[in-house]
Amino acid sequence: MDAFIGRDRELAALNRMLGRIESGGRAGRPGRAMLIRGRRRVGKSRLVEEFIERAGLPHVFFTASAQSTHQLDLSLFTEAMATSTLPGAPGMQGQTPRTWDAALHLLAGALPADRPSVVVLDDMPYLIRNDSGFEGTLQKLFDRELSRKPVLLLCVGSDLAMMEALNEYGRPFHQRATEMVVPPLNPTDVAILLHLPPAETFDAFLVSGGLPLVLDEWPRGASVLDYLGGVVEDPTSALLVSGERALAAEFPAEAQARQVLGAIGSGERTHTLIGRRAGGLPHASLARALQLLTAKRVVDAVMPLSVRPSRETRYYVADPHLRFWLAFLGPYLSEIERGRGDLTLARIKRSWTAWRGRAIEPVVREALFRLPDGGLPEGTGAVGGYWTRTNNPEIDIVAADRAPIAKRITAVGSIKWLENRPFDARDLAELISHRSQLPGADDATPLIAVARSGVSVDGVRAVGPEELLSARW
Repeated sequence: MDAFIGRDRELAALNRMLGRIESGGRAGRPGRAMLIRGRRRVGKSRLVEEFIERAGLPHVFFTASAQSTHQLDLSLFTEAMATSTLPGAPGMQGQTPRTWDAALHLLAGALPADRPSVVVLDDMPYLIRNDSGFEGTLQKLFDRELSRKPVLLLCVGSDLAMMEALNEYGRPFHQRATEMVVPPLNPTDVAILLHLPPAETFDAFLVSGGLPLVLDEWPRGASVLDYLGGVVEDPTSALLVSGERALAAEFPAEAQARQVLGAIGSGERTHTLIGRRAGGLPHASLARALQLLTAKRVVDAVMPLSVRPSRETRYYVADPHLRFWLAFLGPYLSEIERGRGDLTLARIKRSWTAWRGRAIEPVVREALFRLPDGGLPEGTGAVGGYWTRTNNPEIDIVAADRAPIAKRITAVGSIKWLENRPFDARDLAELISHRSQLPGADDATPLIAVARSGVSVDGVRAVGPEELLSARW
């Protein structure tokens, strides 16, 4: 990328933490800790590096590995301290701590006492897996020694569920750290990076998922199909490699979870159809796989939004990049590797319009929810969709005061994401019919039409790609 784009909110949060350290803290404990989590490849490490570079502070940056052992982690951590910019780094040469207690004690002695510093433990879930006592040891040393120094301890990880659990009641680090979630780059960031018009920006977001590594290789101004034409000729492309590595890291041994995720990625959304597509898994095995996928935040389990409870859960791949990878790239990697990426590209072209029409729906809902004041009717606290078992009706947009069971429906809408086809009178008639079948809506409930190619009728609140990009992501 030409420059560091976005992340203003995250950098501001890190600078606020630094300000608290510089102010001295309470009771002689200026040290602070932050748990930073986000999906793999969203740029967490790059964000931390940018913060450190801008702050100009002494620091140590240690990255754990899934391939490491407890003793190898200790050796690599000691090496990272010895080559760091901490004032006590020279004293680390030749040190061979045998426990994390000893290693963290050495760290505390290497930190400056008269100015702030930063300690980064990247991919921290690997440390916990390699040593079940690491979490408790870190808490003990943080309380006794690290918090007494003006240090910012940044614990970074891609296992969303594990990182979130670290701060829960009953865990050693409970209430000792602030939490930060680093999302992928948002569509507005993508527009700035790729210099694309609004509609094509959303296409690029659906393929890249906002992953910086993918966007970095995307030629400025290139359309989705132009970019993909190069990707399918290059088996080492970031778009291809990122999805494969993410799955290998998240599910190294859970074959059934991979099967179920593949079924969802292929387009199946209901419990029954997912199980059938995954090879007829027994009900209990399917339930366990879905529970694992949702716990890892790889899959979203979504309920219809209305004033009535429903059991019609549907499952979606949460990450846009992985959603595209599972549908079009992952199953055909061998095709690309043997030089027949032309077949893959032809398949994408045949299915692109239909796939995009589905894939854009959660992105549009999120953008609508984040529009500036006045974008949605007053009192809107949630945006979702509505469906029945038979999909009659199936409503793209339901705005309400809360979810999943609303007290009041504030708007009902439709998404038409076709090129050269505006939202027209026929679409309006269908939307009015669907509104009459939505529990909690009536003839006075406002209508919204989100269209890629404009709206040609009156009586609806028209929203296009340009306005969606104004969302406060």
